Amino acid sequence: MSRMRASLLSSTPFRLALAFAFLFVLAFILSGSIVYRLMSSDLARRLDESIKETYSVVAVTYAESDQEDLISTVNDHARLSAGKEQLFSLTDAKGNHLAGNFAASNLPDGFSMFAARLPGVPSDTMYRAYSGEVGGNSLTVAFSLSETEELETIVLMSFGWGTLFILGLAIAGGAVLASRVQRRLDGIASTMVDVSHGRLDARIPLIGNGDDIDAVSGQVNAALDRLSALVDGMREVSANIAHDLKTPLNRLQMILESAADKTASGEDVSSELADARAESVQINETFDALLRIAQIEAGARKARFVELDLGDVVETMGEIYADVADDDGKSLSAEIVPEAEWLIHGDRELLMQMVANLVENALRHCPRGTAIELSVTPQGDRILANVYDNGPGIPAEEREKVFQRLYRLDSSRSTPGSGLGLSLVRAIADLHGATISLEDRHPGLAVVVSFPAARPPGA
Repeated sequence: MSRMRASLLSSTPFRLALAFAFLFVLAFILSGSIVYRLMSSDLARRLDESIKETYSVVAVTYAESDQEDLISTVNDHARLSAGKEQLFSLTDAKGNHLAGNFAASNLPDGFSMFAARLPGVPSDTMYRAYSGEVGGNSLTVAFSLSETEELETIVLMSFGWGTLFILGLAIAGGAVLASRVQRRLDGIASTMVDVSHGRLDARIPLIGNGDDIDAVSGQVNAALDRLSALVDGMREVSANIAHDLKTPLNRLQMILESAADKTASGEDVSSELADARAESVQINETFDALLRIAQIEAGARKARFVELDLGDVVETMGEIYADVADDDGKSLSAEIVPEAEWLIHGDRELLMQMVANLVENALRHCPRGTAIELSVTPQGDRILANVYDNGPGIPAEEREKVFQRLYRLDSSRSTPGSGLGLSLVRAIADLHGATISLEDRHPGLAVVVSFPAARPPGA
């Protein structure tokens, strides 16, 4: 329990909750002080008005040379105040007490304060008095401040208890909220510990309320998904390298052994050396492609991004490969809207490599007579680069697998290639924040790469 309490006290959410509680209580105290002062001033003003009004009611009973009515009125008011909450005093010019329930002495004209010394009245009782001259006599009317002080005490006590209640509620509520936040932060920390220990399938639990912690947790989970995919890809690449390069390496070994045997017997080994060279070139190209994909996925090329026209890139690659397609018995056309700008942020060299890989993939795996079309089209705030053909296409169940490194369809194993062309295309698309999809054209295949536009098309 003590460890949990120490952990809670040291947690940032709880400290923030305490700071918020302190500020809230401070604001409550300040506002309460202002209200108390305003109320106290208003009570004092009302008390003075009541005293002055009572004084006027008594004083108005005096008629010229008729002091008896004044004395009677003062005594009547004094008798009505049995508890001496109100005091009345009438003295003549010589200071002789004429009427009332106390004798005022040395009180100035107007409002004043004095402490009572009367039988049955606590010695610390304060009175607010108003004195004035009525027919040559001194009339004093005084009201006790006990009710006002009692009311002020009640207000102060209410504010005090309210402050304690709010402080306790703020601390308790802050502790509850902080503990909930801390549990979620602990979940994030626990997930990261699991990941650091090799459990790449660990994910931060989300509560689904869309708050900032959920948003950050979702981003961390997305990064973990990406990390897990990369690690799985590395494992898969390792397995694929061991599997797919085993055949060319064995073939290279057999060629070299044959060359060694022929050399020992004095025969010509030039053909074996040529074959060995071709095999080694193919192996080197495979490793170069793997390294290139790794470099692209690391994001180092993003520093070279500039605003460029995707339509110009596609049109240039169409012009380059048009003659190659004709020589191979196929046709290649690029349909780019003239005078339109298809602006994106990217690396021109990588984008040309991506389009080249898609075109070469179509040329390599489609039969003679196939028509290949390149185009760029808008779609909302995105720009699409399209490569269409009317060849045999790719089965639906294989369309995601062809982006895996060194993966090759059974029908394409007899054709040249390493199975890395579309993996490189996917890596370049991911680097540019683009999505890539393979769609059936009945017949043929449509490759659609969707880029975020640097500016709305036509803007």
